[in-house]
Amino acid sequence: MTREPRDLDEPGLRDRAVRAARGLIPFDVLITGAQLIDVATSEIRAADIGLVGPLVASVHAPGSRADAGRVVDAAGRFVAPGLIDTHMHVESSMMTPRRYAEVVVPQGTTTICWDPHEVGNVAGLAGVRWAVEAGQGLPLRILTLAPSCVPSAPGLEVAGAEFGGGEMAEMLRWPEIVGVAEVMNMRGVLDRSEPMQGVVAAGLVSGKLVCGHARGLEGAALQGFAAAGIQSDHEITSGDDLLAKLRAGFTVELRGSHDYVLPGAVQALATLPHLPQTLTICTDDIFPDDLVAVGGIADVLRRLIRYGMRPVDAIRAATLNAAMRLGRRDLGLVAPGRRADLIVLDGLETLGVERVFASGREVAAEGRLTAGPLGRPADAFHDSVKVLPLTADDFVLRLPGRGSAVVNSIFRPRFTEWRDLAVEVRDGAVVLPADRILMAVIHRHGRRPAVPQIGILDDWGHWRGALATTISHDSHNLTVFGRDPADMAAAANAVIAAGGGMAVAEAGVVTALVALPVCGLLSDAPAAEVAADFAAVKAAADRIVDWQPPYRTFKAVVGASLACNPGPHVTDLGLADGTTGEIRPLAAAD
Repeated sequence: MTREPRDLDEPGLRDRAVRAARGLIPFDVLITGAQLIDVATSEIRAADIGLVGPLVASVHAPGSRADAGRVVDAAGRFVAPGLIDTHMHVESSMMTPRRYAEVVVPQGTTTICWDPHEVGNVAGLAGVRWAVEAGQGLPLRILTLAPSCVPSAPGLEVAGAEFGGGEMAEMLRWPEIVGVAEVMNMRGVLDRSEPMQGVVAAGLVSGKLVCGHARGLEGAALQGFAAAGIQSDHEITSGDDLLAKLRAGFTVELRGSHDYVLPGAVQALATLPHLPQTLTICTDDIFPDDLVAVGGIADVLRRLIRYGMRPVDAIRAATLNAAMRLGRRDLGLVAPGRRADLIVLDGLETLGVERVFASGREVAAEGRLTAGPLGRPADAFHDSVKVLPLTADDFVLRLPGRGSAVVNSIFRPRFTEWRDLAVEVRDGAVVLPADRILMAVIHRHGRRPAVPQIGILDDWGHWRGALATTISHDSHNLTVFGRDPADMAAAANAVIAAGGGMAVAEAGVVTALVALPVCGLLSDAPAAEVAADFAAVKAAADRIVDWQPPYRTFKAVVGASLACNPGPHVTDLGLADGTTGEIRPLAAAD
């Protein structure tokens, strides 16, 4: 059971709440005229709500009380519990936690469950400790998980650190850690590898959460993954997959980052007699421009409602169901004795957030925080890109001899497959066929030589430039895409000089850059600046690439090296196969 640091144990707090509920003393805050979204009963009913300190003291008949230190008129508005994001990565916002909070709290998010495995893959235990400390003292409740897969695919990639059972047990002893973050090494769990047994066992012994990543698992493999003790999954690919995960006993964290899955998920849920209490909502990954423009969990709920989910069901999944999953009885419901995390909404379908209360204190109104800038500037891990400047020659794909050869290439951005590709070789260099691109991964953590490992990608569209990024799941090595070695070197060197981030180059000139100097993943600049710089990178990428959604999109570049997923990927060790665990040579077998 995770809990807040002692504020509900304040001497006399419960006594004051009981006395206020009985009418013996005034409330600190009284919210009047609202329609309460009661996620316990699925009712929407008129009620006034009295708060004492961080607690809800009373939910009572409208107009029956007027005694309070402050009265908030919510006539014509709806009140719901604060929204809870059950699985997410702050790093995907490219902002430090304090900047992230400045964006999402006014949008109605009061609690997030953060898996900082990006920071962990870069900076190890020190990075996770930084994540815990950076999330303290904010109006956003950050429940931090212990990264389980550092790296996500041992033997196929090298990250900035390695976590085994010992590191996991240490993190789980930290009182701020609420559980084991998504277990991504599916092959290791199913093959009963010693490291993964140790990681999962440490989580189970701790009595804390054990979260999963079950992409593509079905049938016996899915049953085995659940039998290993994994409790949740967010890697939903279809409505049928959603039902299979629910029926296997997983808590599903239905994610908004893959919008094309949501309509089918809503249709599948409509076939059930009622909304499962094991359905929660998460964002998983949101880029900064989208986070600022359309929002986090509230935006996911709006889309689910638009696709046919009942508004009360959507809100319940993101509040009460989420609190039950997290073991937080104090959260997820506007009721006496619960923590006063609540939001005032302008409508059931629009879900426009007008006010936000966190632990009884109004922390946002009309889209803005009611306090000033949060926390201290982040100055940690500004030296994580340990790569010297590169040249165009570093991005030439080489094979011995000359003439023709057959090489292993990688087909499609998602659900990847091996393909044999005939190429011409001139003086030891591969002549890249038309409409194929190179993907180079350079180790950037200083644990092995920073030598580009290069593969050929097929069905990635026509490229007229290059893109480099240190956001490259999950080891976050420096990754470069393109056809022309000079463009690739220009983009890579811009990112190296910035201490991390993303850059686009065309005709040898860098056309856009977002600098992310904290771990090569984050910026402490104001959210609007980060969002604008990232939007410029996306726009520059759109000018040099012909994307074709849903699979061939800008987002594909940050997940292309995710070697724990089935199929082939390029990593800092070469051409890796996430299904078999092998490293293949460039030259295909005869």
